[in-house]
Amino acid sequence: MSSKGMAVCPQPEAAESGVDILRAGGNAVDAAVACALAQTVVDPLMCGIAGFGTAAVYRPGAGVHEYVDFHAPAPLKARPDMWEHLLEGEARDGFGFSIKGRLNDIGHQSIAVPGMLSGLKRLHERHGRLPWKEVVAPAVAWARDGFMVRPAMYAFWIDETLAGRAGNRERLAYSAAGRELFCRSDGSPKTIGTPLRNVDYANTLEIIARDGAESFYRGELARCMVDDLAAHDGLLSLEDLDRYEPRYNAPLVGSYRDRRITTNQPPGGGAMLLQMLNILEQFDLVGLGHNSPEYVRVVCEAMKRATVDKDRYIGDPGFVEMPLDRLLSKAGGAEAAAEIRAGRKAAVPRINPGAPVPKDTTHVSVVDGEGNCVAMTHSLAMPSGVMTPGLGFMYNGAMGVFDPRPGRAGSIAPGKARFTSSCPSIVFRGDQPEIVLGAPGGTQIAMGVLQAIVNVVDHGMNMQEAVSAPRFSSTSDIIDISNRIPRSVSKPLQELGYEVVRNPFGYTIAWVHAIRIAGDRLEGGADPGRDGVAYEA
Repeated sequence: MSSKGMAVCPQPEAAESGVDILRAGGNAVDAAVACALAQTVVDPLMCGIAGFGTAAVYRPGAGVHEYVDFHAPAPLKARPDMWEHLLEGEARDGFGFSIKGRLNDIGHQSIAVPGMLSGLKRLHERHGRLPWKEVVAPAVAWARDGFMVRPAMYAFWIDETLAGRAGNRERLAYSAAGRELFCRSDGSPKTIGTPLRNVDYANTLEIIARDGAESFYRGELARCMVDDLAAHDGLLSLEDLDRYEPRYNAPLVGSYRDRRITTNQPPGGGAMLLQMLNILEQFDLVGLGHNSPEYVRVVCEAMKRATVDKDRYIGDPGFVEMPLDRLLSKAGGAEAAAEIRAGRKAAVPRINPGAPVPKDTTHVSVVDGEGNCVAMTHSLAMPSGVMTPGLGFMYNGAMGVFDPRPGRAGSIAPGKARFTSSCPSIVFRGDQPEIVLGAPGGTQIAMGVLQAIVNVVDHGMNMQEAVSAPRFSSTSDIIDISNRIPRSVSKPLQELGYEVVRNPFGYTIAWVHAIRIAGDRLEGGADPGRDGVAYEA
């Protein structure tokens, strides 16, 4: 490959850090780790070192193709029934549950065990080339020297309150440290173009650059975090941090047309992605016409069926037995396709649904000049709002996605990781990687990744076209569509009895960031719905 590589992600500052590492001689893993750490600085509500994630690593020269999964398990103090009596409702798209007092959504009890920093350190130890301190350095510089509030960041910050859940303005201002860092004197979020410097976080990152992840999980940072959280009835303990380990998994492998699809294992969203592709493989999508009424109906019915199976079966494999062979079989895809052809509608059960589509999480795709590839999706879930004084970062709010009802695939259990739609994936054509991709977007992540793949494989789009085309989704009995899809499409669906909700945003339903390898040429695709870029080294 003639290029030194490419980094694609939703934040220009982070992508810049990634390509700088490539130019300094780092490989794709070094660049992805540097980019992800920079993302925790410049998009501090989308992700953080107290978050979680999942990363694909493909290193053909070393014969490596694996996932490093650093999900956020429930703390050891958690109990399956602790919030059962408080249950009020469920997000319309399945992104979590509302309970009285919102204990699972905002504040100290909403925090699950952070996996992010441990995952990044292990990624670097297993596959990186440059010294750890050099890979952390760009993030330290962004925190100490400053960056500015970008349009997509501000749009997320001013999101209104969701039904039964906290709005992001409230999360920004929940902690004194958050109010000081992110808010103006009247309590409103700092506006687009406002410079931000986070000296506390720069100091924290310098400790991490010196000591690795040890201080965060067992040292001075760990004690500082747990002392603060315990003082506010948090669930996280020193034992939770000390016991935490990422998981190393082989890819989940499927096929679509003439492509091989590799994606992540449960509790990630890869199984949903492969199940939907198996169903859609049974249809002539080109003949249906891209984003025609029948095209939208067919794809949405595939989405609904995968969602029903996800809700019923998919969870942490250490706690849940999953019939993956059946769910991912080509025969199952053909059976579902026959039902869709016959006009049968799938029903997606929801409890008092009300909340709209979430917009959290971030992603980075990197390819280097040696053909190494990384796709990493990481998140805070809906951020908890909690910031320990002096540390400079916000904790995850990952407990909000667990099902408060015991006995289900997504129920709470000590040490159990919750489902995430995140599905960083690599598409192969023959023996060579062709597309490296993933997305932020809550429960809609797998739906965005699905459509980007189909746009390339079936519709022959280049990478930027594929991530920019209008999207739609159905993770409930409602079809959500981008406002760039005309009413001439939505009206026939309504006449078939579907409820169609028009999203006011033109670029929505996940935000895909991808790289297509076309011989010696790299095609970057940065979703226009975020502030993203594709930078070549």
